[in-house]
Amino acid sequence: MTATRILTEPTPSTISVQELTRFCDDYLSADAFKDYAPNGLQVDGGRAIQRIVTGVTACEALIEAAIADKADAIMVHHGYFWKGEPAPITGMKGRRIRKLMQHGISMIGYHLPLDAHPLIGNNAKLAEMLGMTITGALYPNETHPVGNIATCPPQSAQKLIAQITQALGRVPLHISANYSAPNSTDANMEHNRLIERVGICTGGAQDMIEQAALMGCDAFISGEISERTTHIARELGIDYFACGHHATERGGIKALGDLIAQQFGLPVTFIDIDNPA
Repeated sequence: MTATRILTEPTPSTISVQELTRFCDDYLSADAFKDYAPNGLQVDGGRAIQRIVTGVTACEALIEAAIADKADAIMVHHGYFWKGEPAPITGMKGRRIRKLMQHGISMIGYHLPLDAHPLIGNNAKLAEMLGMTITGALYPNETHPVGNIATCPPQSAQKLIAQITQALGRVPLHISANYSAPNSTDANMEHNRLIERVGICTGGAQDMIEQAALMGCDAFISGEISERTTHIARELGIDYFACGHHATERGGIKALGDLIAQQFGLPVTFIDIDNPA
């Protein structure tokens, strides 16, 4: 008699893209936000989800990485169909969506809901990395505020620069509140004020610096900087740290992926597509 060996492998966990999206919509309160792009499922790949790739932006490089990883879905902070962009699915956008569809990969994106979430949001994770405690909102009258106020032990701007550099892997651009005109008698005066109340809003929120100053913050942290930001910081007496749009928004989507992995037992891989901006 010949013995037959049958190798039984455990069936991989699966979830429908609709169930995954419903969970994320509810957890992030996605419907509560008036956003610049749709939140939730943006491209339906048409198959059940067994493997997920997360990343900051649904660029072609992330899609290629998801294809190589045999992922069924990608989840991002920056998806598609932004307000004011051309509607036709052509050119760069067409190539991206075509690759997703050809490989049966769904794309799910969350923008402002992922900035604002009090536990896994971009602001919350950045504050955590910097050893700060979020204590309130930059706009306290909003039901779901996007910007936050955090406190930290009193520290110099140079110490905060060092902390940001260690946490994000890049040196922030710092605009000091203590500016004097070149011919001023105190032009070389050392900037020795301490920072302990900080406004935080990741990404492209540099224009919230005025609200941060109005709320009594010593400093404001965001991702980008505009020409006007320098003058506002100097004239309102608030330090500004431009830490990179991409760098400040890695935390939220990675945390969302970790949550999904725990909740559904699915393999989730965060892929960081390098971006100096």
